[in-house]
Amino acid sequence: MAAKQTKVKTVFFCKECGADSPTWYGKCPACGAWNTMTEEVVSKSKVQSAVFAERSGVGRAKPVYLDEVTLKEEDRLSSGIAELDRVLGGGIVPGSLTLVGGDPGIGKSTLLLQMCRLLSLQATKVLYVSGEESLKQIKMRAERIGTFGTSLKLLCETNLTYIADAVREEKPDVMIIDSIQTMYNEEISGSPGSVSQVRESTAVLLQISKSLGVSVFIVGHVTKEGTVAGPRVLEHMVDTVLYFEGDRHASYRLLRGVKNRFGSTNEIGVFEMREEGLVEVENPSEFMLNGRAVDAAGSVTTCSMEGTRPLLLELQALVCGTNFGIPRRQTIGADLGRVNLLMAVIEKRLHHSMGNCDAYVNIAGGLKITEPALDLAIVVAILSSDKELPVDKEMMVFGEVGLSGEVRAVSQAETRVAEAVKLGFTRIMFPKVCEDRIKKMKGIEYIPVETVKDAERYLFKK
Repeated sequence: MAAKQTKVKTVFFCKECGADSPTWYGKCPACGAWNTMTEEVVSKSKVQSAVFAERSGVGRAKPVYLDEVTLKEEDRLSSGIAELDRVLGGGIVPGSLTLVGGDPGIGKSTLLLQMCRLLSLQATKVLYVSGEESLKQIKMRAERIGTFGTSLKLLCETNLTYIADAVREEKPDVMIIDSIQTMYNEEISGSPGSVSQVRESTAVLLQISKSLGVSVFIVGHVTKEGTVAGPRVLEHMVDTVLYFEGDRHASYRLLRGVKNRFGSTNEIGVFEMREEGLVEVENPSEFMLNGRAVDAAGSVTTCSMEGTRPLLLELQALVCGTNFGIPRRQTIGADLGRVNLLMAVIEKRLHHSMGNCDAYVNIAGGLKITEPALDLAIVVAILSSDKELPVDKEMMVFGEVGLSGEVRAVSQAETRVAEAVKLGFTRIMFPKVCEDRIKKMKGIEYIPVETVKDAERYLFKK
């Protein structure tokens, strides 16, 4: 008698929202995204949350009255890295789940291993779980970073059942998962890295974090679009989402908070990649302006606000005659649509012909800034390059530009001015509507402007 074959059940999951469907759709019926449905084999298994709750000994939650809930400030644990603590909102919150994403080779594992080193020197119990590297590979990387304490333990494992057992035995304060795409749950069918495995594996780690009070850091790979690989619901499940940005061929790195249930998402951390690992940059403005051009047409210094931190940048523009019927516009780090809009303002309000010119705008250092406060600097840089007249190297320019050519107010103008003065700039051009908020100092020339015409008249027709 032939053996009875088990019928395999397949389900289509959306990579954006995690919704499932028995049939394939070109457009996800839940979130409306196109070409995101992937086919995966599922098993008729038990709900993993109930299985883990039973094994961990955690009882069922009971409803409580609102008056019975007490509020107290979270006892945060310092990571030992000031820039990381800044982005986290003041330190590591016990029982939190943090997702760290970034391009391959950008320094995610290096940053977390450096954090483990500093925590181990504080006698904090740390468990580093790696599904990508062997113990010897981690040891080789650790020797380049420095000396570790005795409270750090390593585990090379991808099975979440064994990892959960190790957590209950070791009872660490902090755990690193490197990476979520290599972890798998025995209760779920599908290969590691699939939509269902990433989603369910994160759910198990969330239960470990909340029930045992372990602060968990998850490393996540990113897609070519720059988002964390896996279902978008992954970012909704965790408490904090951090993105490690920067050109892997450049020396600097930016750690940016995208989501944070325990603090602000406006802060960034700046690091420099060296042979011994990542080093904090205490003065990022000075670091970004290092090596800027002197007396070069099209080069302007401006200021962008990253949370509460002002960041001085060099903005470059190159305008030249086009050899084609349609002029070319290209940007690196700036918004192309915004540059096209500002060039239309220049042509209409300042009567400069831009229709026969190619234009290239670059934010030096590879940073990506979309803040409107850079508008006036872009206009000044384009005019400087077109007229072949350099802007004074001691001048800093900022302000938002409207379609009628007016220079509008920007947030935290006084902080931007103070940062420029601290770095030795003696001339500052800013929106006139912000003049009342700025404390003037001796030896500094303040240039309030109402329109782009005022800026052009002062800079190039003085």
